[in-house]
Amino acid sequence: MSEQKGKMRGLIVPLIFGLGGFAILAALGIWQLQRLAWKESVLSEMEALLNGAPMALEDVIDPYRRFAPVQMTGTTTGQEVHALKSTGQGAGYRLVSRFAVDDGPVIMLDEGFIRASMKDADRGQRVLTVEGNLHVPDDVSSATPAPDLDRNIWYGRDMHQIAEALETEPIFVVARQVIEGEAVAAPLPLSTAGVPNSHLGYAVQWFGLAAVWLGMTLFLLWRIRQRTV
Repeated sequence: MSEQKGKMRGLIVPLIFGLGGFAILAALGIWQLQRLAWKESVLSEMEALLNGAPMALEDVIDPYRRFAPVQMTGTTTGQEVHALKSTGQGAGYRLVSRFAVDDGPVIMLDEGFIRASMKDADRGQRVLTVEGNLHVPDDVSSATPAPDLDRNIWYGRDMHQIAEALETEPIFVVARQVIEGEAVAAPLPLSTAGVPNSHLGYAVQWFGLAAVWLGMTLFLLWRIRQRTV
């Protein structure tokens, strides 16, 4: 009887350790599935907002509603900054113009992509009716170089730094299309395409690890059992 109890005790510790590890790994997989559902909900809301009916600018800037669709008429004042950008059309720049909204604030308007050869073209003042989305660009990090102000080349769109350079309000609109007026850039409208959503892959990895852990636990228990027979 004591020998049988000793065999059982020899199985209990690896069993507890194995089931505990399996439970933790499976819980992480379930957590990633919950994160997946949350992210898909966020993306759906973002998609609906990005492609929704445009609103007046004054209705969405206080409070500032990122991604809100807007339509506005105003005038580019000729001041602009050029943020490096590569697309399928080659290397070039995002054209961010100082834009005076009719009976409204002076804001930043990301008109879209221009080729490098068009960087220093004289675009002058243009009256535009634009449809776009409010944005807070997040393509600047601690590793992003400071802008080359002498050549007006920016390595990322720091909204507040650009607002200071162009003397505008901290309001940033990315053009979806130019409805009226001279469009000088190819619009780069906001979309959810670049938003990462890897939670399903992470969930599969955690569940896979849980299955492997369980298999190894069962194999270990079998080996212990064989040695004690």
